[in-house]
Amino acid sequence: MANVGIMGAGGWALGLAMTLNRNNHKVTVWSKVKAELDAIRETGQNERSLPGVMIPKEIVLSEDLKALAENNDILIMAVASPYVRSTAKELYLTGVKNLKIVNVAKGIEEGTLRTMTQIIEEEIPDCKTAVLSGPSHAEEVSRFLPTTCVVGAADKDFALYLQDIFNSDVFRVYTSPDVLGIELGGSLKNVIALAAGVADGLGYGDNTKAALITRGIHEIARLGVAMGGKLQTFYGLSGIGDLIVTCASMHSRNRRAGILMGQGKTMEEAMAEVHMVVEGVYSAKAAAELSEKYNVEMPIVKTVNQILFDKDFSASKSTGMLMERTAKVENLDMPW
Repeated sequence: MANVGIMGAGGWALGLAMTLNRNNHKVTVWSKVKAELDAIRETGQNERSLPGVMIPKEIVLSEDLKALAENNDILIMAVASPYVRSTAKELYLTGVKNLKIVNVAKGIEEGTLRTMTQIIEEEIPDCKTAVLSGPSHAEEVSRFLPTTCVVGAADKDFALYLQDIFNSDVFRVYTSPDVLGIELGGSLKNVIALAAGVADGLGYGDNTKAALITRGIHEIARLGVAMGGKLQTFYGLSGIGDLIVTCASMHSRNRRAGILMGQGKTMEEAMAEVHMVVEGVYSAKAAAELSEKYNVEMPIVKTVNQILFDKDFSASKSTGMLMERTAKVENLDMPW
């Protein structure tokens, strides 16, 4: 049995807490927002993120970050990506050394272009890190529906240790050394999911969705490999797997926000209506900057940025921009 501390009390944090509790580990959930924990204490659930899902009483709720760091074998960083750096700073200030941290947030930091694990390592230099990612909606994980993910770590033994902690009859975990590739796949798919949602909002069909998923993973993989990720990773669980589920499901906040923008709402209006952090909005600018930095053409990412941030660009213009581009060969490295 392991002692596991989880930073964050949203849907994904609680879904993992329930998974680990079911595996007979001792789980403590921390949140900086006391009202969030008090609401769970009062109602037994997070009514905003996981309505109808009762949180087992064995899961401890805490506002004490230092105690969380001191008393657990591993910590899971499950706050939304815009808050990873500030949470890591706060964790470092507890003074607890040699922390083992598993990042499950998905995003690329605007400005620095850092992945979440890179941010954690920057703020807490003496920690050991890993990442857990894959097609895993919290709404389904919390109900123990069969799910597969991949855990990535530079240290193979650490990856195997985490695999053992998480594995169960309903939550299967694979291992990989490609931390960067896993994080890029998990982050960039949110941008493509916004595009898929826009297509739905515009009234397009399955053909359009399939095109966006297929060409989307092509953009993600090209950039990921240019940055040092492994091609196989992008055609695995944290790449095409996560992209499919995020583009196709109404559980996806990115797809839902995209649908609203396709129907004519602004980015701000869409985010307000979704009522949760839409990770793709925060990663879109960073993805565009990375495409320029590494000289990788990413037309879907570019178009999503225009929809999000150009007030004079309507979502209805996006189809023409993508469909009327110069004709191309599908695979450049395939000889005739």
